[in-house]
Parts: sequence; structure tokens; C-alpha cells
Amino acid sequence: MGVQPIEETRLAERGAPKARPFKAGSEWTAWLGLLPFLLFAVMFLFLPSISIFVRSFQTRSGDFTFENIIALFTVKDIINAYRTSLTISVITAFGGGIFGFLLAYSVILGGLPRALRSFLLTFSGVASNFAGVPLAFAFVATMGNAGLVTRLVEQIFNIDTRAMGFSIYNIYGLSIVYMYFQFPLMVLIMAPALDGLRREWREACENLGGTELDYWRYVALPILMPTLLGTMILLFGNAFGAYATAYAFSGSFINLVTILIGAQIQGDVLYNPGLGNALALGMIVIMSLTMTAYVSLQRRASRWLR
Repeated sequence: MGVQPIEETRLAERGAPKARPFKAGSEWTAWLGLLPFLLFAVMFLFLPSISIFVRSFQTRSGDFTFENIIALFTVKDIINAYRTSLTISVITAFGGGIFGFLLAYSVILGGLPRALRSFLLTFSGVASNFAGVPLAFAFVATMGNAGLVTRLVEQIFNIDTRAMGFSIYNIYGLSIVYMYFQFPLMVLIMAPALDGLRREWREACENLGGTELDYWRYVALPILMPTLLGTMILLFGNAFGAYATAYAFSGSFINLVTILIGAQIQGDVLYNPGLGNALALGMIVIMSLTMTAYVSLQRRASRWLR
């Protein structure tokens, strides 16, 4: 019999149990549990992305061409579509990020009753997933040209909103619609980050003579900034890829990239699948950059909020 290693002997003297031997099958079991996700990612993410990339360089007859990619930078309607989509995404990302952060602060650190806090967090979980046709119909029925609130304002103030040029079927009206699910999403993501702020950090700042403003300026905000910026980036991507809400809200009146893709792939007049795939490829590039920035910021934030 061989001599036991020194460390194993010391552990035995302390009464500590021996480490269980490594089983070769445990690694395969872990990969087996990951297999459904890998299959899902391959079938619904990687393969469609490869198909979009290949078809972006094809004409209607299937011949190779660069015209679809060149059109992304030369056709005025396509450039305007990207500009409009980016504008709405930036507006809702900053608006949802700032006001959502203030709402999350009120819920988590504002001293609200626990029942109200639970209600707001539950509502945020529901509202963040309330989008598409129901959300668009709700805003049209409430703030549209014949909506309930619009008619009520006209009766109370005796004005004609149509004569004044009021309409929600534009970039800013659609931004308000997007805000409905951007605010709650911001609250859900920022709530754990605000809960992760340790009381010792505030006490240390106060012991060093710092005020409330100093605490937020030099301690809390620098720690929360990666999460705050990362969530804004996530809101940007969430708005940039929205289709059902925008289409049900305004049809084709607002020139968005997602609506233009649908017109190119399914339309009768603008039918050009290659151009539609090229538009989708541009969106994939923008979304990939967005998610890369989000993951990078989340890694920085996790160093402080573990």
C-alpha cells in the first residue's frame, strides 16, 4: 500500500469526509441537460440567421447579387426606415430607462408599503409582456382620433383635436405605446440591482462625512451605472425589434424596418425576399452589437452586486 498524501492525511485526522471520486458520466449528464437548449438555439437562431445571410445575396430568381446589400445604404426609403426605427428605440430606451429607474427607486428604496411594492412588481411583470395587438388596440381605443380620452378632452375643453392636428399615429405616439412595456421591464431589471446595494456602503459614506448626494454620486450611481446602461441597451433592442405592436397600431403609416421587411417578404407590390432578408441581416448586426454591449456591462455590474 502506498503512503497517503499529506493533505489527505490531515483531513482524515480532522474527521473531514473524503472527496467523492469524479464520475466520468457526470459531465455527459450535464451536457445532456443542455441539449434541448442547444437544439432550440440551432433550429431557431443559428440556422435562420445563416439562411438570412445567404438569401440576402440572392435575387428573386436565386442568382447571386450585391444589390440587396447596396440598397441598404442607397435607397432613401430604407435609410429612413432605419432612421425611424433607431429614433424610436433611442427615445424609448432613454425615456424608459430614466423614468423606469425612478419608479424602481420609489418601489425598492422609497419606503413604500410592502403591499404596494408587491403590487407594482407584479404589475410590472404582467405589463412588460403586454404587447402586440391588444396593447395597440388599447391605445387606439383610449387615445385615438375617436378614443375615449380624446372625446372626453374635446367635450370638457370644447376643442376639436383634429382641427388642431392632434394625432398619435406618428413616431412620438408609437413611442408612448412602447413606453408601456419599457417602463415595467426597466423596473424588473433594476429592482434586484437596487436591492443589491449594501447598507454598509451607505454607512461608510456617512461615517466619512458624506451626504446623501455624495453617496449617490460617488458610490451608488457608479455601482449601478453598468446595470443602468446595460438595461437601456436592452430596452433599445426590445423596441428596435418590435413588429406586431407597431403594425397593429399604425399599419404601414410609420416607416419602420420591421414593417418594411414584412412588406418585402409578404407584400404583393413590394415583393422582394432578397431585399427583405438583407433588411433583416442589418437588424441582426445591430442587435448583435446591442447584446454584446449589454453582456459586457452586465459582467461589470455583477462584480459589485454578487
